Amino acid sequence: MQIKAYGQAIIKTHLKITKVVDGDGLCVVDMFGRKETEIRFLGIDAPEVRRSRKLKQDERETHLPGQLLLELGQASKQYLSSIAPIGTSITLVMERQHSVDLYGRTLAYVLLPDGSCLNEMMINEGYAKPYDKYYCEALPEYQKINTFAKAGQRGLYQTVSVF
Repeated sequence: MQIKAYGQAIIKTHLKITKVVDGDGLCVVDMFGRKETEIRFLGIDAPEVRRSRKLKQDERETHLPGQLLLELGQASKQYLSSIAPIGTSITLVMERQHSVDLYGRTLAYVLLPDGSCLNEMMINEGYAKPYDKYYCEALPEYQKINTFAKAGQRGLYQTVSVF
């Protein structure tokens, strides 16, 4: 992912992963202040890992049973844990106008030390999809990447055509 810096980005460094919440969320700790923060990946959505209002909504939208969606959510979480295990150093890149969600979680593109973007990797490998309910700068690119993941039946697309 090429980060386009138009003066609208906020960058946070010196963070380590403390917990993989699900396929599109992490908890991180600042290596200096030891402040823990929950991160929601900007521009992507992965299936839920626990019963919730969002799971019910996903059942209605996808016409898939909740239990299958929960299993897909666990697969997504396991994949994220394999590519970004606890203790991994990361950098966050946030869009100024989309930096916090309704639940107070930080919205960000999550970069690994080699510069690869976890948000993009999760879509590319078929373990998340673009989240188009809210616009982000990377959405058009994520939609394109998702088309190839779906066509190639990567990740969750081996099991279902929507999630």
